[in-house]
Amino acid sequence: MIVKGVLFDLDGTLGDHDGSVEAALKGWLPTIGVAYSPEVHALWDEIAERHLATWRRREIDFIEQRRRRLADFLPLVGAKDEEGLFTGYLAHYDAGYRAYDDAAAAVAAVAGAGLAVAVLTNGSALQQRGKLRRMGLGHIASVFTPDDLGVAKPDPDAFRLACERWGFAPGAVLSVGDNHAFDVLAARAAGLRAVHLDRSATGPAEETRRISTLDELATYL
Repeated sequence: MIVKGVLFDLDGTLGDHDGSVEAALKGWLPTIGVAYSPEVHALWDEIAERHLATWRRREIDFIEQRRRRLADFLPLVGAKDEEGLFTGYLAHYDAGYRAYDDAAAAVAAVAGAGLAVAVLTNGSALQQRGKLRRMGLGHIASVFTPDDLGVAKPDPDAFRLACERWGFAPGAVLSVGDNHAFDVLAARAAGLRAVHLDRSATGPAEETRRISTLDELATYL
């Protein structure tokens, strides 16, 4: 079966989520009286992932996971939890969110090859579509999120449902993402083809379908 569509991940693949978090923390933390440090950043990431995992399992909603992140984080850095505090962080995060330099060209190359383009992301529908618009990729019409599908990566059902709604058989879709477990192994479990975008060269050594930039994606189309 030939490839008919490419299903991109968003954060870490098309957009620089990690860089945006760093920029947001450096801009937001001083406003609440906390100095930025790598240790504080690591604490934020650990707490965020813990509550995002709960959200991905659909045990809480997106607003609640944000509330719980602050409730856990702020006392540990000596700051008070006040209403609307997450809005400050989010404003810095959104302002700092950037597309990777290779993202727009890769999406254009896929479309130019006559293939369909879609995004499957674990973020909230409203936030992720906003990111794509600000990145200049708002023309991607098919954007699938847990809000739409009722399930999140790494559950293979997220891929199966996305393909079903997209109108393609899983075997005709290529998943591209930076998270090997979420975007590659889960996609393959659902019957898709998959390529690991390993920008940092830290992925599993046994993975043979690997690219270091999206410029190399044409090899697998």
